[in-house]
This record gives sequence, C-alpha cells and structure tokens, in this order.
Amino acid sequence: MRNALEIGEKIACGDVKAVDIVESTIKRIEQTNKDLNAFITITYEEALKQAEVIDREVKEGIIRSPLSGVPVAIKDNICTKGIRTTTASKILSEYYPPYDATVVRRVKEAGLVIVGKTNQDEFAMGSSSETSYFGVVHNPHNLDYCPGGSSGGSCACVSAGMVPVALASDCGGSIRQPSAFCGVYGLKPTYGLVSRYGLISFIPSTDQIGPVANNVEDLSALLTIIAGYDEKDANSIKVGRIDYLSSLGGDSEVKKVGLIREWLESSTPEVRGAVEGVCEKIEGVGIEVVDVELPYTKYAVATYRLLADAEASSNMARYDGMNFTRRVEGDDLKGVYMASRGEGLGDEVKRRVLIGTFILSHGYKERYYWKAMGARVHIRRDFEEVLSEVDLLVGPTTPTPPFKIGDIIDDPLAMYLADVFVVPANLAGIPAMNIPAGFTDDGLPLGVQLIGSPLDEARLLSVAKMLEGGR
Repeated sequence: MRNALEIGEKIACGDVKAVDIVESTIKRIEQTNKDLNAFITITYEEALKQAEVIDREVKEGIIRSPLSGVPVAIKDNICTKGIRTTTASKILSEYYPPYDATVVRRVKEAGLVIVGKTNQDEFAMGSSSETSYFGVVHNPHNLDYCPGGSSGGSCACVSAGMVPVALASDCGGSIRQPSAFCGVYGLKPTYGLVSRYGLISFIPSTDQIGPVANNVEDLSALLTIIAGYDEKDANSIKVGRIDYLSSLGGDSEVKKVGLIREWLESSTPEVRGAVEGVCEKIEGVGIEVVDVELPYTKYAVATYRLLADAEASSNMARYDGMNFTRRVEGDDLKGVYMASRGEGLGDEVKRRVLIGTFILSHGYKERYYWKAMGARVHIRRDFEEVLSEVDLLVGPTTPTPPFKIGDIIDDPLAMYLADVFVVPANLAGIPAMNIPAGFTDDGLPLGVQLIGSPLDEARLLSVAKMLEGGR
C-alpha cells in the first residue's frame, strides 16, 4: 500500500491490523533495501510493539489520528530515543539519543509507527546521498542513478513503496531535490513552522524538517501532525495548529502565479518541458501565469555555501570524541580530538569545516561572511517584492534530471550547483515544495517547484492537489 490515509482508514475500521501492516512493511523493506540501501537502521521490534498498542486502542475505539498505525520512516539526523541515530557518519555510528525530537514525539502521539531510520549524506552535507558512511543510496527508478540528497533515503523509500510517508530535513534543498529525483512530493515548511528540537543540524539558520509522501493528501496529513509551536525551539513560530488536510478542499484563492523565467532558461530541455507543462495546467484552470525576475538569486549558491560552511565549522566542533561520539585514543587531549575527527568524519564534512573555519578567520569574516549575510537579505527581499504581486511562484526544482552515481561526486562545484534552484527558499525562510512532473525518455523522474509566502503552506498544498489530478 502506497497511500497512508487509506492504510489508516483500514486500520481504524478494523479491516486490517496495524501489526500485519508493520510486518509486511518490514518484510518489504528487508527485500528492497538490499538494492536501494535506503535504510541504515530497521526498527522491527520497536515497530511491532507500537503496532500492538495501536491495535489494542482500535478495539477500544481510540483512534489517535487519520494516520494511526501507518508506518513512517525517519531521516537519520532526527533523534529517536533509544534508536540509533547516526547522521550517516562514522563518528556517530553508535549514538543512541536519550530523547525524542519533537517531530518524533508528535508522530508517535499521532499513532504512526516508526519502522526505521533512513540513509542520507553524512551530516546532511551533500546533494546525492553518496557521502554516507553506510554506503551510497540508489534511485529506485534506476539503480545506476543517485536519488538526490541529502534526504535520499527518505525519498527513495517512499518512491519505492517501502513506506507510504517519511520525515526528512531541508537545509539547502535536501527534501525537494531528492523528491524531484525520486518522483515524490516533498515540502520544506516556513522556517520555524516545524520544531527543529532534536534535529542534528549543521546549518540551523536554514534547516527545517518536512514530510515526504506519494500524494498531496498524505503530505498534508503528516504536516498537520508535525507543524506547530514548540517552546523547545527558540526559532519556533507561535502559530496555532492547522489542519492542512481539511484545507485542501477549500478555495486556494490563487489568481496569479509567477514563473521564474531565468531559472527555466538555465535548465535542460526535459526540465523546461516539465515546468511548461505544469504552467499549461495552471492556466487551464483559469489562473494567470506571468514571468517574474529574482535578480539576486543568482548569488544564492555562493551565499549559501559561505553561510553553510561557516555554520558547519561552528556546529561540528562538538563532535570531538569526548562525550557522545566515537572516540579514538591519542597521546593527549589534542591527539584525541584530531584522531577522533580525522577517522570519524568523511571527506566532504572535513572540506566544509575547513572552508568554514577559513571564512570565519580573522580578516576574512568581513570579506566573506558578512557580505554573504547582506546578500541573503537581498535574496529575501527579492521574494518579498515578487510575492507581493503574485500569489505563488513556479519553477524547476533542479536544473537537470537525476545524474549517475559517481558522475560528479569528485567535482564539488558541480555538486553544489545541483542545488541552485532550491537554496534560495532556504535563505529566504519561505515554504517550497516539489511536485512530480513526469519523466524523461529514459524513465527518470522530473520535478517542478512551487514557492509561497511565509506560512502559505495551505495554499501551496491546495495548488499541488489541483495539479495532482492531471498527472
């Protein structure tokens, strides 16, 4: 079953037991994961215990939510109490958090059953899911191709039908880019809408946890569960809980959509065709599509790289082999630090930490970091000005279709440019989502991105639902 709400309804009606769903899900994961490597940890025993509780509650007439009893996968940089959480890194390969992330607590309270932790780029630093200590993740549409990153495992397992829904994180496109490459729906919420408490983040100023699903209704149902204010996150927005699933049936009130023309012009023909096809559908329901310009977004990748690496340099300092991380002995304290980090961190993580340290060093912080902060302000203003004239934006999620595993892993610049259309929304802190938009002649998925104003998730989801019917 690929539809989470249908599974939840069958469990609630007593047509099927949550235990049976979990057992079949785990079996499917064990069979499929041999090829995809989408999961790092499979939580068979914990999942069965959760499912047994749900089945008892159903007998008593207790239904926690429309997704009660539904299997869910969690990206491995989101803390799960007593379940290994590695961020796909050797240095955290044996870390068992003593607490649940807020989103994990909320999905548990809603009755979803956690069946495993998904593979990713190490510490979410990557765009192809090739930097994991636990091996490369493969695209379910073609095993020779990467699934995107950093949330490749979450998107691949949903695309392959291993689970109906998953949680992932998006600091610079890490939900939307792999969603496009895997042909699924993925949403990066407004910064602060979903709690980051318990997220092992390397760039807290842009990171957000979001849902991944095969359809808009499931995506909306999961967002409804995880969104909302959390006092444990200092940047959490004080907004009430919103039922995004119910809002799908209302009028989106979208009259005008802005097409980001300069992004389209720097995309491959297949990607351009996918975006143009979506625009035709939008116009087909009476919504005007107009060209818009975002002049400062051409600096987004450089801006993001400077800020991300600077924050990585600071945030990665805690992984030193002394407390909760893997430890390698040395002659003295400095030796322990160097040996633990040298052996425990991968090449891409080391590269970003070193670059970030340079950016923040004396004489260079003013030259690079503060200029990047200024550019970020201009990028945010670009979006504010354009979104004051149109209801939402449409453009490509990625400039190209999925690329082959190994093709650009040794070319950092090419890898960073794979995120050229997704990092702007992170820098601006606004919601954005990928919608599947067909396939290339070779059968590889294509994605189109919808971008909205802050806290405009309901409108994005409503438009995505409208477009879904024409897929």
